[in-house]
Amino acid sequence: MSRRSGILEFAVLGLLRESPMHGYELRKRLNTSLGVFRAFSYGSLYPCLKTLVERGWLTEEHETAAPSQEGERQDRQASLTGRRAKIVYKLTAAGKEHFEELLSHTGPDAWEDEHFGVRFAFFGQTSRDVRMRVLEGRRSRLEERLAKMRASLARTRERLDDYTLELQRHGMESVEREVRWLTELIETERTGRDLEAGDDAVPPPRRPGDAGGRPRHRGGTPPDPSDDTA
Repeated sequence: MSRRSGILEFAVLGLLRESPMHGYELRKRLNTSLGVFRAFSYGSLYPCLKTLVERGWLTEEHETAAPSQEGERQDRQASLTGRRAKIVYKLTAAGKEHFEELLSHTGPDAWEDEHFGVRFAFFGQTSRDVRMRVLEGRRSRLEERLAKMRASLARTRERLDDYTLELQRHGMESVEREVRWLTELIETERTGRDLEAGDDAVPPPRRPGDAGGRPRHRGGTPPDPSDDTA
């Protein structure tokens, strides 16, 4: 299983832990709540759902509506067009247990750029000690990256034109900004304060590809320092 498909499975299990959903609704939630999956398509999602059903972590239920004239009309139209009834996916007890096991993992994979954003989106379902380990691991990872970027810039500064130098500085500022953000989150966890949704005291996260770090509500992806141009 690839790292990206593993992240997708984690996200699907996490969203279905909140409530059962059909495939379209799941895709919408992945796109709007978890920016890392913005480019994912039905072609990526449905094989994942099929795998999770085969492993016994999800069940499929055909959505049925109360009989009505409109419903009968839609049924006739669906049969004529060959469209199938919506399938609702539901987390099983085994799926919930597996997701909770995944939530407890705090290894290096949880700190990397892509996986960290998804893990952070489910911090509301994660225990405080696990959140602390993931946040501290992420900060340590970025501090190592920042040290390498500074060393590289010091070696190559004289050979860079003004625009390339600005790009290097921008990359460093992005990483520095996330380190500060992580430090504030860690301090919040240590003092036991509960984060409020939309708290302006916490520096806003950035989507991958955003140049300016525009504000977003909590629950999206965190700042992305992956623009490591050093």
